[in-house]
Amino acid sequence: MSEAESVNDVTIDVRRGTPSEEELAALIAVVSESYAREYAEAIAEDSPARTAWSLSQRSLRQPIQRDVGWGRFAG
Repeated sequence: MSEAESVNDVTIDVRRGTPSEEELAALIAVVSESYAREYAEAIAEDSPARTAWSLSQRSLRQPIQRDVGWGRFAG
């Protein structure tokens, strides 16, 4: 879908009041431009930095050092 098509698909309903044609034209111009700018700038990341799984994992334990005695007492 091109940017022009996405702007043409916008529907604006006036729910209260009786705006003049100039006011409606100004409203449509401002809202359409804002919508088109937001649509053009909306870019999703290709892949998340870290998954929820990797955030919840604990780091791996270090291997046991067998050369150190029990409770770190060597003698």
